Amino acid sequence: MKQGAQGSAATGNPDGSGGLGGAEGVGGVGVGGPEVRAGVPRVPVQGRGVEEERGGRVDRAERVERADRVERAERGVDGGPGRGGAGALARGEHTHSETPIPRPRALVQRASVRGQILDALRTALVTGELTPGAVYSAPALGERFGVSATPVREAMQQLALEGAVEVVPNRGFRVVERGARELAELAEVRALIEVPVMLRLARTVSVERWAELRPLAEATVRAASSGCRATYAESDRSFHRAVLAFCGNEQLVQLADDLHRRAQWPLVGPVRVSGRGHADLLADAAEHMALLDALIARDLDVVRSLVGEHFGGAR
Repeated sequence: MKQGAQGSAATGNPDGSGGLGGAEGVGGVGVGGPEVRAGVPRVPVQGRGVEEERGGRVDRAERVERADRVERAERGVDGGPGRGGAGALARGEHTHSETPIPRPRALVQRASVRGQILDALRTALVTGELTPGAVYSAPALGERFGVSATPVREAMQQLALEGAVEVVPNRGFRVVERGARELAELAEVRALIEVPVMLRLARTVSVERWAELRPLAEATVRAASSGCRATYAESDRSFHRAVLAFCGNEQLVQLADDLHRRAQWPLVGPVRVSGRGHADLLADAAEHMALLDALIARDLDVVRSLVGEHFGGAR
């Protein structure tokens, strides 16, 4: 069996693609057919052909075998077309020794589409446009957004990792139903992470740096005044991320932001009907302004009180 075929068997891909890494990845083909590279000794055949080779004559059976190997290499069988085989070297195609060609721009554009769809789906979750308990298929959502089902499916899989939806085999994705208890649990975990950090930052961060967050706090007030839950949700997270960023721990900031995002998804049952209205958003934004004023004034008692109230309200 040739080396290229061995690579396919090692990866378990019947088409010889070489698995996740492609034909050049783990278990993939090597550089060039070893039988036709210059300076590499041939393996002599057994019997009479050995003596004839030593005498300058090549046994006919070996000549046929060598010709067959060269022909197979030129067709790309021993090394694959354009991936280091003898034929690839002769035609000047890409080999392992060359600088890899950058990926086409189309892949970047596709990732951008997936990101846009993910943002749109997150907004639909916050506003309740995606109903908790309902099942949505990728093709149907793709038609709604004017894209194919692939970026929608990828975005929904990301939401599944975040716990917003769950996969329903052969149907699509079901929006997770959450109750008041889960929201309270999220608020408790957020408080355990954010409150000690905010209190520590209140003693260490300069007044000038706190003042830099004034535009973000004011943006939450404007977003709350608009009454748009999605707009407020984004401005709310932006303010909290900026405050926690002063600690210099990116892992903590990311974890807190993920928990914050999950806390913004709508609830089900009676709680959802009475949920956070316009007045609640305005009160939440006002707490941001009051907290920032206390941080700038270095009033630790007020900071401690406001932070406790903010997370005690399960926001």
